[in-house]
Amino acid sequence: MSKIAHVKQLIKTRQRQRRATFTAALLIAGVSLFASYTPAQAATGILNASYDVTRELFKDINPAFVADWKKKTGESISVNQSHGGSSKQARSVIDGLEASVVTMNQANDIDILADKGLLPQDWAKQFPNNAAPFYSTMVFLTRKGNPKHIAGWDDLGKPGLKVIIPNPKTSGNGRYSYLAAWGSVIKNGGTEAQARQLVENLFKNVPVLDGGGRGATTTFSQREIGDVLVTFENEVQLVRQEFGDNFEVVYPKISILAESPVAVVDKVADKLGTRKISTAYLQFLYTEAGQDLIAKHYLRPRSEIAAKKYAASFKPVNLFTVDDVFGGWKQAQKKHFDDGGEFDKIYIKK
Repeated sequence: MSKIAHVKQLIKTRQRQRRATFTAALLIAGVSLFASYTPAQAATGILNASYDVTRELFKDINPAFVADWKKKTGESISVNQSHGGSSKQARSVIDGLEASVVTMNQANDIDILADKGLLPQDWAKQFPNNAAPFYSTMVFLTRKGNPKHIAGWDDLGKPGLKVIIPNPKTSGNGRYSYLAAWGSVIKNGGTEAQARQLVENLFKNVPVLDGGGRGATTTFSQREIGDVLVTFENEVQLVRQEFGDNFEVVYPKISILAESPVAVVDKVADKLGTRKISTAYLQFLYTEAGQDLIAKHYLRPRSEIAAKKYAASFKPVNLFTVDDVFGGWKQAQKKHFDDGGEFDKIYIKK
């Protein structure tokens, strides 16, 4: 072989070696890059999509869970929050919000996720108490001294009153308020026609239809619009804490049981590798530590220990369920809140 041929062969050999080295480097980098996105890494944090008026609750729950997880496993994790109207939150998850868990204020908003295949149809059996670790009810917040003498649901339909309720189409808060008013008539022996008339009169008195419960609270307490706010029991207590004696809480004799169901969003949790943390997070809500924090925020706990400890915070109320009066959430949704349902007919008349 000539010297020229030998040199050319040597150059080709070194080029092949350099290419092999470069390819190996890419492969190593690729492995490293892939490793940085494995579920094990992603599992260090979860997102909880929740409804409007649980902001303060989860500000306490989340660090308590993070500390508990660290103590038990030695791992450092994070829990992030997304808040909005309950139904809006469900829609956001359907549209791609990667929430590993949802903590809603009505079963219907989790059923919608199940219908889309994001979690199983039997999600309510995955945790105790129909997967609802706490519950609440709908009460009234009036101006100081209750100048309009509001006592019950029928008062909300009286002419000249301004009632603040969020939109039942987008807010579980608004939906519960609507159903509580309707159901109060039925439970007192009234007819469907009488119930419809009360709800129609009530919504004639609604000057602003906010998208969620926290927006309605702002309208009433800060913008000072309306004579009465209808909202969850825990929300009126928080308003009183923040604004002092400018308001008065009124408990109707009868109201609705407002359960707050929770679920792991299986498709998201499995994709991100967060199932273990997500499940533990929701289980933490049932622990005595979780139940104690829940009761501190004026949400009614399932634990008998917490319920007894905070009994002074929860006035006894005659509660009825959505199943009792409306045959369950799916039937209530179809009849009252789907497009063209009772609410649309009532609100168009306004």
